[in-house]
Amino acid sequence: MPEIYSVLPRNSPSFNFAISFTAALRPQPRANAKLWKFKLQYLLYRLYSTKSAPDFYSTASSKASCKMESFDNIYLDLSRQPGKCKIAESGLGWRPAGGGDTFTLDSSNVGAAQWSRAAKGYELKILSRSSGVIQLDGFDQEDFDRLSKAFKIWYGINVENKEHALRGWNWGKAEFTKAELAFNVQNRPAFEIPYSEVSNTNLAGKNEVAVEFALTADGLNAKQPAGSTKNRGRKAAAGPDELVEMRFYIPGTVMKKEKGAEDENEEEEEGEEQNAANLFYETLMDKAEIGYVAGDTFATFLDVLHLTPRGRFDIDMYESSFRLRGKTYDYKIQYASIKKFFLLPKNDDTHTLIVLGLDPPLRQGQTRYPFLVMQLKLDEEISLELNMTEELLETRYKDKLEPRYEEPIHQVITKIFRGLSGKKVIMPSKDFVSHHGHSGVKCSIKANEGLLYFLDKSLIFVPKPATYVQIENISVITMSRVGGAVSASRTFDITVTLKGGMGEHQFSNINREEQQPLEEFFKAKNIRFKNEMADDASALIAAALDNDDMDTSDEDGGRADRGSADEDEESVDEDFEAESESEVAEEYDSAHESSGGSDDEMEDASEEEEEASEEEERPKKKSKVGK
Repeated sequence: MPEIYSVLPRNSPSFNFAISFTAALRPQPRANAKLWKFKLQYLLYRLYSTKSAPDFYSTASSKASCKMESFDNIYLDLSRQPGKCKIAESGLGWRPAGGGDTFTLDSSNVGAAQWSRAAKGYELKILSRSSGVIQLDGFDQEDFDRLSKAFKIWYGINVENKEHALRGWNWGKAEFTKAELAFNVQNRPAFEIPYSEVSNTNLAGKNEVAVEFALTADGLNAKQPAGSTKNRGRKAAAGPDELVEMRFYIPGTVMKKEKGAEDENEEEEEGEEQNAANLFYETLMDKAEIGYVAGDTFATFLDVLHLTPRGRFDIDMYESSFRLRGKTYDYKIQYASIKKFFLLPKNDDTHTLIVLGLDPPLRQGQTRYPFLVMQLKLDEEISLELNMTEELLETRYKDKLEPRYEEPIHQVITKIFRGLSGKKVIMPSKDFVSHHGHSGVKCSIKANEGLLYFLDKSLIFVPKPATYVQIENISVITMSRVGGAVSASRTFDITVTLKGGMGEHQFSNINREEQQPLEEFFKAKNIRFKNEMADDASALIAAALDNDDMDTSDEDGGRADRGSADEDEESVDEDFEAESESEVAEEYDSAHESSGGSDDEMEDASEEEEEASEEEERPKKKSKVGK
């Protein structure tokens, strides 16, 4: 108990009470730990509850304070449920009313504070020194005096009272602050966008910049500090509806000053003229740390062709994520977002496809790409050394990665992706081989041609639209022809009907030679299928017999008159004699030579033909008969 004496003032009521109480405790056996613990807790309770408690608090800790401001029904960062907010000299905290994780912020981390109207009343926005923006919404107007006094006394910060622009204008001035992008109208903020909510930005046009907001899957980054740029999408995911993209139109040019040594004649120096939209884009990329990844790049692959989304991207691979760098778009994708990994050889025996299934999907404007499809050449080899220490390679990635690779590029990318992400590589099933010995079947979804691959547990169509179907969800597969024409016998369609009314997928224009391999695969995987082409065989034979009957009836002269429809049919012109040159050539080709003799002979022949025709057309005169 000597530590208690050291924090109590001499001859105070608390000091005298502690001496008398500990004296009563000394005769008790010290082996009874539970009894000692109970008596010590009782002593501390009496010390806290006695009328002379203030002298204990003031001397026990110079940093502690008995005062605390408490507020109920406060929402933290657009949370779904309210909580209780407490502000003390050591910092502030928030706990949800229904129970859950508590948020705390140390007083040394409070940088600035703003007070303004918000959705649920009044909002206290705290700009922290390291964690970004913290929003506390739900205060009453009368709480401003208490908050401003507490922040002034305990943190030495003046709470700034800000009024938002309410004109509804969609043009103004963008201001990049430390933690957020503010859109000001007449020097008043219309709205603010925290950098932590921006996932990507790109140049949508010459003077247009698109800003995409983060969509974080459930449970992802849940342990990151509030407002951190590593916790993207947490605030946006709190509401049922969320804004996913915003576009800014920024016309004109601006003068960009290069960072360097300051000269005496700064006014005379002219900065580089740059498109205003490009400067906005570069500034936002830097502020929001888009594409920034902590740590070194383990491997880089340049100019890799992607079929979905279309374009060429450089791939930078890091410890927990990889980055796609293109001319227009730039993405950072976590390895945790990769749900499926496929390696699919193409039928041309020249290329292979690497397909990544992503959840959440990749977004490019309003288009979502749940699958990332790369196309690589089989004969393209690469020599690569991983930028990784031997210690890290031996401890974390032992038997997963190698220090050096010298083999085809598609195998190198596959092995590194598998080592860093830990995902299993899925390849085509050995139970299916097409008629020509390939793993994929050429077909189409509507007007989009592609390859349909049959895997052990699923079917996948690539490249566009990438379609993935699990075998366990298939109810029945129907094989049928398009229409009843005889020409349709060369190809057929398969319709995959899913269980539970989940819809169906139709794959068209499959070569008739693939029918038997497909049926064998369906039998091997116990997939129920129905062949409607056998039912159509009799109809096709009947259609062929009808065509034969029509031909014989035409020969017998029994063909019905179809009017102008007969004019469309092609027939052989017996009077036509094919020549090497056309009439156009005779008219315009000076080197053309006629095969019928000289011009004089042609003229004589034409005159004789005209006289003969006149005699034939001249009617015979009737003889007069007298009465």
